[in-house]
Amino acid sequence: MTDVTRICFVCLGNIVRSPLAENMFRHLAEQAKLAHKYDVDSAGTSSWHVGEKPDRRMRRVAAGHGFSYSGRARQFKRDDFEKFDLVIAMDSDNRSNLSRLARTEGERAKIHLMREFDPQGNPTAPVPDPYYGGIDGFEEAFQIVKRSCQGLLDALEDGQVLKK
Repeated sequence: MTDVTRICFVCLGNIVRSPLAENMFRHLAEQAKLAHKYDVDSAGTSSWHVGEKPDRRMRRVAAGHGFSYSGRARQFKRDDFEKFDLVIAMDSDNRSNLSRLARTEGERAKIHLMREFDPQGNPTAPVPDPYYGGIDGFEEAFQIVKRSCQGLLDALEDGQVLKK
């Protein structure tokens, strides 16, 4: 394993939850002056939104918290397991899809659920997908992702995940 920990956050379409998590984790690592230790990305298990920008509603909620980000959706590929040390799924359906793509137990061991790192959540709970709901769902997802990304960063720094 290299000195840089590579993390990919994964949801269904890569336009709401996973790009928020990618950019939130990057932001928190930068604030903690730890960005040099992490390389982060995001992807979707489906190809529905490949090439699209993150959802405008999620970006609007984030902007309301003084947080802005951009990017383009991409689909998670089997070879991504070779590139990343951790693959963080937003819910159990995406974890199952990722597990089916994994070729080895080592690749499956890289997959975690985002809420495993949420100090206020059930570790098997999903980050709810607000796509078909109202703006309150986007706010809820924002808060969960923020807490969970901070929890993941803390767990990595404390050696609770990926002991090197």
